[in-house]
Amino acid sequence: MGDQGEFTFANPVIRGFNPDPTVCVVPTTATTPAQYFLSTSTFDYFPGAAIYHSTDVINWKLIGHALNRRSQMDLRTVEPGAGSWASTLRYRPREKRWYLTNGAFHRYRPAADERIFPRGFYVWTDDIFDDAAWSDPVYFDNPGFDQDLFWDDDGRVYLSTTVRMSPRTPGLALKDFAIHISEIDLPTGRTLTPPRVIRSSPFGVAEGSHIMRRGRYYYLFTAEGGTEAGHQEWAFRSTEGPYGPWEGQGKALWYNGPDEEVQRTGHCDVFEDGRGQWWGVLLGVRPARNREGRWAEPQLGRETFLVTVDWVDDWPVFNRGKNVALETVGREPVVQARAAGADGVRWRADLSRPDLELGWYHKNTPIKKCYSLTERPGYLRLYGNCYQLTSPESPALLLRKQAGYNETFRAKMDFKPSRLGYESGVTLWWNQYSFASIGVGVMEPRGGAKAVQTVIARQTTGKNGDLDVSYPLFDLGVTVGADDAVQFTIDTTPTDYKLTVSVGEASTSVSFDAETLTISPPVGGAFTGAMFGIYASGKSEPVLDPSDFWDIEIVERPS
Repeated sequence: MGDQGEFTFANPVIRGFNPDPTVCVVPTTATTPAQYFLSTSTFDYFPGAAIYHSTDVINWKLIGHALNRRSQMDLRTVEPGAGSWASTLRYRPREKRWYLTNGAFHRYRPAADERIFPRGFYVWTDDIFDDAAWSDPVYFDNPGFDQDLFWDDDGRVYLSTTVRMSPRTPGLALKDFAIHISEIDLPTGRTLTPPRVIRSSPFGVAEGSHIMRRGRYYYLFTAEGGTEAGHQEWAFRSTEGPYGPWEGQGKALWYNGPDEEVQRTGHCDVFEDGRGQWWGVLLGVRPARNREGRWAEPQLGRETFLVTVDWVDDWPVFNRGKNVALETVGREPVVQARAAGADGVRWRADLSRPDLELGWYHKNTPIKKCYSLTERPGYLRLYGNCYQLTSPESPALLLRKQAGYNETFRAKMDFKPSRLGYESGVTLWWNQYSFASIGVGVMEPRGGAKAVQTVIARQTTGKNGDLDVSYPLFDLGVTVGADDAVQFTIDTTPTDYKLTVSVGEASTSVSFDAETLTISPPVGGAFTGAMFGIYASGKSEPVLDPSDFWDIEIVERPS
């Protein structure tokens, strides 16, 4: 509780890499209160378009993914930060149906000003709790990203997207990304009217459009200035319709600057709860300071924040007109669930299930299944494929999001590799150009000695594709025996990471600065966050010896 009886809650409400939140409401009925559903971006990870559910707008639970099979999204060798970008999630009460729009970049190279803008699509479902119920895509004709659907009262449906203006401003260094809108035929996705620009920004980028109607006004919300330090949210209104003309207030709704505890805020979606009160969800980052006291690149990525929205003279006022902070004033007392239990465990893998629980991700869309929870009950069995962690393809790699600055990822492994190049272990993941790993593999010592099992470690150097490879146990004169169970930990702090392996009585670790991990990739973008993972790989051949993991968990440590 804040000052003078104000009720407060802690932001972000969805921690760890969860950007571009979009939200919809299933209205109150005679038997059930209002239900809230929210989706966040997943980029080059699969399954795509995470879906969360809440009954109180403060506490959110992951319930599925809208893009969960190859027929919906087949990501092959896409750049980091490409893949599935921002969605719009909407519920249509008359149909009792959810719609989710999306667009997947399959080529995204902004450093060379080379982007193939996707033809976006929508999927729909009548049962949002069942991943299998989501439809295959219905594709649009208009290219662009950050697709939004707006249903007007006359039954017409409009698609707004962000795409480069044509013609471009001669000699202008800005991107010239603007909001375009067309009327479409929803069942087919066919464009009915030529795209028209409804917002071009003086900052060169207008994206993340959402159109809604409240009373006599249509409202257009846009994210401007790019998703980095200049990120801002703007609002416009019109009495005429989704084409405008649009009037604004001449300024952003707010701006979280580069010296605040929460930064880069924007990309909003607004909704009315079951009690007639309004809220906004948005992305933001909560960076940590490095050893020199400067804000470092936030390794947790962009997260989901929640603020109140009030209407003053028919204009939205977010967060009472104040910049977004970690402690946020709410509406009424809601108990905010603790992320971790009394033992500090935030998550522990359920290995009694027939298949993976929610929250595991693949890099890109896997061609075939690489794991089993039934071949050896009580263990997560991983079969390495022919792709190593440095490959732009999808290796045998299962990932979970880092959600706090002081966490420990733990896992035990049983792996008996029989062939040179076989390897399995744990990883701290940024992308294929920047990651750390520690695992067991077969190496061939110099001088033609017999190949042995040993620990192989890789750590970041701050340069893309330049990983420091070492054999820490072998360098101590210790190899891995066939009967040795291997224990791994990854410890995080705001400034450092440490990967540790224990085999029998022997233990060793590698440590590195967090800023050497969170570098921008040579292609694509750094739009995601750090993740913990388990992996198995072979050098251009499949691994025929399975690796079995158990006691997998993430523990929160006191800061």
